[in-house]
Amino acid sequence: MRALLFLALLALLTSCGARTTTMTTPPPEPTSTPPTTETAGPPRPEDVPRVGSVHVGLAGASEPDVVRYLLVRTAYAGRLAPDGSWLSFRSSITGEPQLWTVDADGGWPEQRTFGQSVTFHAVSPAGDWIAYGTDRAGNEREGFYLVRPDGTHERELLPPSESFRAFGGFSRDGSKIAYATTDGSSDRFAIRVVDLASGADREVHAGGVGYYVAAWRPDGGALVIGEIRGEDANDLHQLDLATGELTTLFAPREEPSTYQSIEWLPDSSGFYLVSDQGRDFAALAFVDARTRALSFVETPSHDVEQVALSHDGRVLAWTENTGGRSTLQVRDRRTSRAIPIPPDLPPGTYRIAFAEHADVMSIDVSSPRVPGDVWIWDLRDRSLRRATRSTLAGIDATTLVEPEHVDLPARDGETIHGLLYLPPGERSAPPPVLLNVHGGPTAQARPSFSAVQQYLLARGIAIFDLNFRGSTGYGKRYARLDNQRLRPNAVNDMADTLDWLARSGRVDASRAAVMGGSYGGFMTFAALVHFPDRFRAGVSFVGVSDWVTALEGASPQLRASDRLEYGDIDDPGDREFFVQLSPITHIARMRAPLLVEHGANDPRDPVSESDRFVRAARAQDVEVEYLRFPDEGHGVRQLRNRVHMYRQIAAFLERHLR
Repeated sequence: MRALLFLALLALLTSCGARTTTMTTPPPEPTSTPPTTETAGPPRPEDVPRVGSVHVGLAGASEPDVVRYLLVRTAYAGRLAPDGSWLSFRSSITGEPQLWTVDADGGWPEQRTFGQSVTFHAVSPAGDWIAYGTDRAGNEREGFYLVRPDGTHERELLPPSESFRAFGGFSRDGSKIAYATTDGSSDRFAIRVVDLASGADREVHAGGVGYYVAAWRPDGGALVIGEIRGEDANDLHQLDLATGELTTLFAPREEPSTYQSIEWLPDSSGFYLVSDQGRDFAALAFVDARTRALSFVETPSHDVEQVALSHDGRVLAWTENTGGRSTLQVRDRRTSRAIPIPPDLPPGTYRIAFAEHADVMSIDVSSPRVPGDVWIWDLRDRSLRRATRSTLAGIDATTLVEPEHVDLPARDGETIHGLLYLPPGERSAPPPVLLNVHGGPTAQARPSFSAVQQYLLARGIAIFDLNFRGSTGYGKRYARLDNQRLRPNAVNDMADTLDWLARSGRVDASRAAVMGGSYGGFMTFAALVHFPDRFRAGVSFVGVSDWVTALEGASPQLRASDRLEYGDIDDPGDREFFVQLSPITHIARMRAPLLVEHGANDPRDPVSESDRFVRAARAQDVEVEYLRFPDEGHGVRQLRNRVHMYRQIAAFLERHLR
């Protein structure tokens, strides 16, 4: 997936033929020819931001500056020590994501890394190391490192290179790590294992396109290998490390399925996982290691999203996704009885993980009023403690807006989903509205904290966070309704959402803007060229403007899924479809002002995608503001850049909507 797939694979949390269709209201034939040559660098020198200091303003102000919202901090990716005595997590307190630890009983958190942005981390089952990764200015080519839990010693395990890598976790005894890697020049990911004592790094399987390590078997004798089959599906194989034999666990099906969140029983006799094999919604399942038979354990009418198993296999926990919010379920496997969830666990979206050798669970919680913190649940005495307390930067939590989940009809009878946020306080007239479009496309708008959204809400602008067809969280069928030639239907979902919003009378849909990143950046471009009279402004982050160049230049992480999700760029029919799908083909129709952000180091959607669109829009006398960061990639990590960007975005949207 263009925005989230590779990160999902790194975290091990992570489509199919489609009939031909066209837009209900087809776009006109192109009236101008997209440019075929490019000039290196930004279209104008002033498009490279000059980032300076900004004033925060006073806490408690009736209309706080956007900077105060951006100073809200989060703690996430909680990972417990093997005995549950301390917690590691990541936070951008310093301005970039770094690794921190805190005692499980409370205390002052301590920073453990101080260099480039940390992209992942994992605690060794032996408790002696924390593995982490960094890249260079967002280029996603990670180096791997080890740091002692007290931060006093570090090792460079794998230096940064031109290779793309995916961390595959520690062996159960903590003596080895596994990972997938390209050689820097191909799309194939080989599987390798590093012995931490000797430093020996050996290839255990030549791998293939879209291969990654999904889990270690507890006895250390095998790896579970995932093979990507589109953006929302994969196949599973087992790799015997002694013989090198690769065994496919389930016969590949015509309809690809997902197999993720693998949790082995301690004796290696089988594992729990999340799968939608033969189903619309993902469910909790168990796989017998001897027979390779998959049986479903829990099959709710919505997606199971994650599973966790205690060190002795006694306690089974899983989370379910209901309208974007998480519910936590926990069961004692010996008695088959449910374990009550602590009543003071805040509602929101959750990520869960057990300590390696203790009945202690970390729970990442995120919601509009809990921007991101980690709770520790000790199942030995049933105590729940908040391990981190991220600052709200002086913002009153009661002023932060929770959304309403909405289902609405599309023109073809399909149901579209989304989250409607209405500004707080009394209003004399319906507010203007921002249509927010997530990336992916196989991702989901969920009720979590967004600095710019909460700022705009405080300024009287409503927000509809759209889950267009192709989004996850509503079953496999819905996630694949935009595959290949069906993709224009998702573009139409934006116009149908505006129609519904207008009929509802709750917002002023005649004063609408659209904003999105990555795939959502493409959707923003598409909205402005296909519905030029519907939006007063648009904001695109790292968006695709030309699908031909984007698919031809895709990074190895994406190519394994692109053919199933989008089509074959080498097929003449598909190629012509991509030309017509590309917003730059229809640039002559665009009129609304546009703000564009892109990092020069983006390996997923090259910065040239925005460069070309900006030049073409300006050639049509469209007002364009461009933020082309030289030290960012497929996202903006550095606080100084985020502050500069969102101040400009906030001013841009306020100017055109208010």
